[in-house]
Amino acid sequence: MTYDVIGIGNAVVDVISHGSDTFLDQMGITKGIMQLIERDRAELLYAAMSDRTEAPGGSVGNTIAGIGELGLQTAFIGKVKDDALGQFYADALEKAGTAFPFPPQDVDLPTSRSMIFVSPDGERSMNTYLGAGADISSADVPDVFGPGLLLLEGYLFDKDEGKTAFSEAASKMKAAGGRSVITISDPFCAERHRADFKRLIDNDMDIAIGNAEEWLTLYETDDLDAAVRKAAEVCEVVACTRSGDSVWIQNGSQRFTAEVQTVTPVDATGAGDQFAAGFLYGIQTGAALDVAAQMGVMCAAEVIGHIGPRPEANMLRAFKEAGLV
Repeated sequence: MTYDVIGIGNAVVDVISHGSDTFLDQMGITKGIMQLIERDRAELLYAAMSDRTEAPGGSVGNTIAGIGELGLQTAFIGKVKDDALGQFYADALEKAGTAFPFPPQDVDLPTSRSMIFVSPDGERSMNTYLGAGADISSADVPDVFGPGLLLLEGYLFDKDEGKTAFSEAASKMKAAGGRSVITISDPFCAERHRADFKRLIDNDMDIAIGNAEEWLTLYETDDLDAAVRKAAEVCEVVACTRSGDSVWIQNGSQRFTAEVQTVTPVDATGAGDQFAAGFLYGIQTGAALDVAAQMGVMCAAEVIGHIGPRPEANMLRAFKEAGLV
């Protein structure tokens, strides 16, 4: 079977809790970013959580699930251990309508998990233990490529096997008549893997998605307009979200914008992931780039209005009510 959108990423179980700014300081947690942690630190933070909501997560996993709920045929390629969290992840994804063709495995490391603390202002601070999910290699990628979209996650660049898997998957996708997309994922990813990111965007990607800080970091500049235009010189479509300001979509020399909706955030977890879900749904269904961007903005606005990284509302109905489809 071929799919409309395929994602390759770190299969992470999100464990979400509330945490005050004082709590973050006491625990040595840097607010608003993703930090990689070791297994003992993960266990410490889990024990310190005052309340817990578990959800199948991971940046690309969230995006693919959002696209699947919009009605497209989706698959997510990620690695989980055959443990309780791994079984939870696989079952939850299948129930949401997204295929998980790489079942839980008998591997050494436990399933990846991210302890996410949501501050009173809705900002989220992620503390991620990579575990089994970071060990994706080209040998783990099944032959499911076709004339759709392939979405790749910058977080997996932390291991060389992930970089190789990305390049090979993008080549196979192109040969099958499809297009490839990358999310930069985090400014620290862009800092750590600048040369590899640029090489992948230059040579293999058709669409690239990042926020303002990620694009500025990647191109080592304070001029966001210049950074986005630089990316668009080598990549067909470049999307830039700007933290409450209008979204920019650059297609060659042409720029489209989509105004954001003012929403009081309850939990910012998944905002970028669901922007990507709406945006890529629009692209795969043939919508104009400005319309696709509006879809992304609507999905992001919905997800920050509640706890958890995936939509609770019927977003396809919302698109229809807004006249986007």
